[in-house]
Amino acid sequence: MFRNYFQNVRKPNGFGGRVMVSFMNRGHAAVSAWGFSHISPRKTDDVLDIGCGGGANLAVFLEKCSNGTVTGIDYSPVSVEMSKKLNRRAVSSGKCMVLEGDVSALPFHEGMFDIVTAFETIYFWPDIENAFRQVLRVLKEGGIFLICTEVEGRGQKTEKWTKLIDGMNVYNGDDLICLLESAGFCEITVHRKQDRQWLCVLAKKPLNF
Repeated sequence: MFRNYFQNVRKPNGFGGRVMVSFMNRGHAAVSAWGFSHISPRKTDDVLDIGCGGGANLAVFLEKCSNGTVTGIDYSPVSVEMSKKLNRRAVSSGKCMVLEGDVSALPFHEGMFDIVTAFETIYFWPDIENAFRQVLRVLKEGGIFLICTEVEGRGQKTEKWTKLIDGMNVYNGDDLICLLESAGFCEITVHRKQDRQWLCVLAKKPLNF
């Protein structure tokens, strides 16, 4: 039962998934705020948050990008439902859109977004190299891709979660640099909060790509 409940971290489902999404909105607030501290969204930016969960990060972007658009995508129907509920006014006004979909085949045209973010979600991307190419495709030239996680590399903390949650893969900064460069990204920077094992990676889509 305990193990089954924690599968909702990967893909929230049913009542347990709703409880998990509510918990993650609160529990991930600190690491998300730290990730946001490494970017400076403009009011006119168009933003995509992949694996938007309960929509807390969408709400932050809606405040920061008041003249742009904010889009969330998640493969969990529960997460999509709760993201829409949290941001219902912005969704109703057309300012925010939340879709059910898969990072392996993002349902967007090329060059749509100034910023794409992935908070606490790349662990569960089954083909991460293809996913990164999808992100590159939907970014505008010079656009920023932000990855933020609260677990990096190996160690007891990592092993605890990978044993508990099926299909979870944890990457370190060097892994992500190689994967992002292979996908075509440039100007890759890595930030770490050593006392918490948090990781934030920023990468850009090249100009004239």
